Amino acid sequence: MLRIRPCLALASTLLLAACTGGGGGAPDSPGGGGGATPPPGPEVDAGPRPPGYEARLFHESLSVVPAGFTHDESALLVSTDRSGAFGVEALPVAGGEAKAWTQPGADNHRAVSTFPADDRFLYLADHGGDELDHLFVAGGGAAPRDLTPGDGVKASFRGWSRDGASFYVLTNERDPRFFDLYRHDAATYERALVFQNDGGYAIEAVDRGGRFVAVSQTNDHRDADVLLAPLPPVGKAASPKAKPRMIKVSTGKEPAMESAQTFSPDGATLYYSTDAHGEFLEIWAYDLAKKTHSLAFKAEWDVLDFEFSEEGTYRAVTINRDGRAEVEVVRVADGSPVALPGLGADEYADGVLFARSEERLAVLVASARSTPNLHYVDLKGASDRRLTSTLNPAIDPARLVESEVVRFPSYDGREIPAVLYRPIGAGPDAKVPVIVWMHGGPGGQTTRDYSATFQHAAAHGYALLGVNNRGSSGYGKTFFHLDDRGHGDVDLRDCVAAHGWLRAQPWVDGERIAIAGGSYGGYLVLAALAFQPEVFAVGVDLFGVANFLRTLESVPPWWTAMKARLHAEIGDPKTDRARLEAISPLLHADQIRRPLLVIQGANDPRVLKVESDEIVAALEKNKVPVEYLVFPDEGHGFRKRANRIAADAAMVRFLDAHLRE
Repeated sequence: MLRIRPCLALASTLLLAACTGGGGGAPDSPGGGGGATPPPGPEVDAGPRPPGYEARLFHESLSVVPAGFTHDESALLVSTDRSGAFGVEALPVAGGEAKAWTQPGADNHRAVSTFPADDRFLYLADHGGDELDHLFVAGGGAAPRDLTPGDGVKASFRGWSRDGASFYVLTNERDPRFFDLYRHDAATYERALVFQNDGGYAIEAVDRGGRFVAVSQTNDHRDADVLLAPLPPVGKAASPKAKPRMIKVSTGKEPAMESAQTFSPDGATLYYSTDAHGEFLEIWAYDLAKKTHSLAFKAEWDVLDFEFSEEGTYRAVTINRDGRAEVEVVRVADGSPVALPGLGADEYADGVLFARSEERLAVLVASARSTPNLHYVDLKGASDRRLTSTLNPAIDPARLVESEVVRFPSYDGREIPAVLYRPIGAGPDAKVPVIVWMHGGPGGQTTRDYSATFQHAAAHGYALLGVNNRGSSGYGKTFFHLDDRGHGDVDLRDCVAAHGWLRAQPWVDGERIAIAGGSYGGYLVLAALAFQPEVFAVGVDLFGVANFLRTLESVPPWWTAMKARLHAEIGDPKTDRARLEAISPLLHADQIRRPLLVIQGANDPRVLKVESDEIVAALEKNKVPVEYLVFPDEGHGFRKRANRIAADAAMVRFLDAHLRE
C-alpha cells in the first residue's frame, strides 16, 4: 500500500520540520491552545476584512488522514481531528457517518493499520507532543493494549507479513539511540527480535515474505547507502550476540543519497531512491538473485514514494512537481493510467491507498483552495464516491486564495523559488502587508497546498510568500546543498532578497513586511532580526533555534545516528564552536530591535523550550516589544485544534498591532 504522507513538509536534513496535524495547517504553522501563557485577549477581526473570518473557522475544517481499508473493505480506517484532538474512526465507503474507534482525550491517536482478517486495528499515541510514540492495538471487543510499553520508548510500525499472521514493529527500548526490528504474532502479540540495530541504521522496508530487511546507513549529509540484512525464519529470533550479515546494495561509485522504498510483492526486487544519476531522486530496482540494478522510474522532479498494490497489479508514485506532491497510478501490465476522481484544474491527488483485494482504492483530493477530501474508487466498476466534505461550511470557498509559484533573483543572481498566497483585492490602489514565511529543516520546503494558517492570514489582508531558500528540498541536489556550512548567511541573504523583490511589487506595502517561520524557519526569523535588524518590520518565531550549540548538543537520543550528518551540514560544536556562536541569534540578541512574537510547545524534544525562554528574556531585558505564548500540551508543531486556533489568532493580532496601527 502507498504510504500516505501526513504532512507535505518534505524530508529535511535536520528533521526539524514539523507538521501541525492533518491537512489544515502549513508546514511549521502555528497552533496551540490551553497555553501556560494565554493569548492576550479575545480574537477580534480588525479593519476592512470579511466579518467572522476568525482563526477558528479555518481550523474547524476537518482533517482526515486515511490509514487503510478494514478487513471486509466496508470502511476506511482514518485519523480525524473531529473532537479537537486526533482520534481513530471508521468511515463507511458506502457513505454515512464515521464511527469513533478511539477516544483521544488529552493525547492524539493516529491510525496505523487494520488487521487483515478481523476488526482489530493499530494506532500510535504519544504524550503531550513528546514524540515518544507507543503502538497500541484495539478493537475486536478488547480494550486498547500498549504493545510497546516503557518510559522513554519510541515505536513505529513497519508492515505486515504476506500471510497476515505477523507484523513488524520498531522500538528503541534496548538502546534509546537505535531502533530494533521485532516480529509480532498477530494472534498472541508475542514477539521476537529479528534485527538488532547496533549500526544505527534507518530501517526502511521489510520484505513481506520475511526474508530481508532493507536499511540505509548515513555516511554524511551527501551520502547514504542502502543495505540488506537477512531475517531469521518465523518462530526464530536473532541472536543478540551475532552481528547481522549486511549486504550492500548501493554501488558506492559516487556519493549519493539513497533510501529503500519497497520490495516487489514477490520479494524478488528491492526498489530504492537515489540521486546518483542526476539532480533528482529516481527509483532504481535491485534484483536480489541477479544482483543487478536497473532504472524503474524517473521524472523531471524528485520521486518521493513508489509502491505497489497487494499483488502488484497497480503501481503508485508520488512526484514533487515544483512544490506540489502529486500521485500517479498505473496498471503495471501495460502502464496505462488509472483515472483518479475529482481532479479539476487546480486539484491533485495527495495520496492513495489500495484495498488488499485490489478491487478498490481511496484517494485524497486537494488543492490550495480546498481542504483535502477523501474519495472512494471502485476499480472493478470504475465508479467513485466522495466520502468527506471537510471545508468548514461557514467559509465561502470564493474567499479562499490560490497559491502561485514565483521566482526571484537573490544576491548572487541565483533564482529562488517561492510560493505566493495573494489576498483578494490586492493591487496598486490597495497595497497589502506581507508575511515572508520560512519553512523548517534546514532542507524542508513550503508547498502549494491548502493551509489554514495562510488562508486565515490572507482573509485578514496579508499576503504570504513562502520562500524556498537555497538548501530547500525539491529543486535538485545542487540547490539542496548550496547552504552547507552557510546557515545563517546564504539562506538569510535569500530572505533579504525576498524582501527586496516584494518591495518592488506594485501591490505590496513595502514598509509592512514581516518575517515568520517555524523550527529552522523560526531560527531564520531570529537571525533576520539579529543580523539584518533594519530589514523586516516584525517577526513571528515558532519554536525556532536560538542557540545552535545547545540544539546540536541536545538532540533526542534517537537522532544519535544522524549526528554525523548534522555536524557535516551545520557544524560540530566541538570543532566549529566559534562559527556556531557567530550564527546563534541568542548570543547577539542585543542587536534585535523589532517586535517579536514567540510561540512554543513546552514538550518540544527537538528545539527545547529553554531556547524560546531565553530569547524572550533577552528581549525583555533590552526593552524590545515581545510576546510569548506557550502550550503545555504540545511538542514540535501543534496538533490540537484549540492550539492551532490560538496561535493563528495570536499571530494576526500581533501583526495587526505592529503593522496596521
